[in-house]
Amino acid sequence: MSKLNQYAPLRFITAGSVDDGKSTLIGRLLYDSKALLTDQLLSLNKSKNNNEVIDFSVLTDGLEAEREQGITIDVAYRYFSTAKRKFIIADTPGHEQYTRNMVTGASTAHAAVVLIDASQLDFSQSEVELLAQTKRHSAILKHLNCPHILVAVNKMDLLDFDSAKFQQIVTAYQKLANQLGLQDVKFVPVSALQGDNLVHKSERTPWYQGEPLLTILENLPNHENLSELAQDFHFPVQYVQRLDSDKQDDFRGYQGRIEAGSVSVGDTIHIQPTGQTSQISEIITPNGKVERATVGEQVTLRLADDIDISRGDSFVAPQSAIQATQKLQATLCWFDQRPLNLSRKYLLKHTTQTVFAKVSQIDHVLDVKTLSKSTEAEQLQLNDIGEVQISLQKPISATSYQQNIATGAFILIDEATYHTVASGMILAH
Repeated sequence: MSKLNQYAPLRFITAGSVDDGKSTLIGRLLYDSKALLTDQLLSLNKSKNNNEVIDFSVLTDGLEAEREQGITIDVAYRYFSTAKRKFIIADTPGHEQYTRNMVTGASTAHAAVVLIDASQLDFSQSEVELLAQTKRHSAILKHLNCPHILVAVNKMDLLDFDSAKFQQIVTAYQKLANQLGLQDVKFVPVSALQGDNLVHKSERTPWYQGEPLLTILENLPNHENLSELAQDFHFPVQYVQRLDSDKQDDFRGYQGRIEAGSVSVGDTIHIQPTGQTSQISEIITPNGKVERATVGEQVTLRLADDIDISRGDSFVAPQSAIQATQKLQATLCWFDQRPLNLSRKYLLKHTTQTVFAKVSQIDHVLDVKTLSKSTEAEQLQLNDIGEVQISLQKPISATSYQQNIATGAFILIDEATYHTVASGMILAH
């Protein structure tokens, strides 16, 4: 059963195309909810132009290159709270070149605010065509299992708050959502610059019967990390701690984070990939010894037996569904300027283990413009999203991404340059 904590801190991102107004929306949200400090207010006042219009994007576009180019490059995190809830916002880039940064911000988000610049769309056709980057980001959010999508139709003031045009955009995005399989999608007509329907309901949209954006965010159910939904204990070993100075007390502890389930002193565990079995003799936390530890905790585990265990091995529960595997079916988001080369080996980093890997087959590549799947592709180009088969030199203990985000995700690294070339979500193994 899902664990829901409605008023726990909510992590959400802003996503969309270039100049949709993501940074402006966040700045205005912070400004109208009175979540700014005095120095931030001073920065805003200095940003006023000759028309006395505040540049709200200065609150998030922190890099000098961002301010010079007028685009968001890096992921900017902002923290604020209302009387009802705490929020962590990730302002992610809209430019296609920085799609990889958007993936980084979206990977831990409970919700996404997808901005659509209404002024950039062509309403002369019977069906509005959404921008390619809006489609790409929406596809990525689907692959990352983002549970809540809020579509903020921005710059409605430039369309005189035309309800018919808003409905055309709703229809177009709903069609996209149905094709991708997005479930919980809500729509809000906004003007980020002028604050319409962000914190307070706008008098200029009497035809809109929904809540302002902030109210919707405050009331979203917070699905805690999917790893908490998994019942099987899973503990990837990050570090083996030895204290050999005293031979009378040959301490050997296995340190790491519990990625799923829980464990108690006396529990039997299996060690993967060796298949050996032992019992937990001691659980040590930063606050001392405990009898039980659960998902998310950083612990040192001691075993009843002296077994050869190293970084990258995993402790799992008996009869666990988590199995060591050397074959993966996965979705890849390709980040590198150089295309995927099926003849090359890459490094695959999964939890605490790094192994050599080879993409043995490309099943299909998603065309973000048409949402069709090309089964004839022989490469993945920059920002492509594809489904692939991967062979590993050594087995890893993995789950699907849907079962557990922490143990179902990985990255691919170029072994020559050590550049991260792709992020991956495991579909099956």
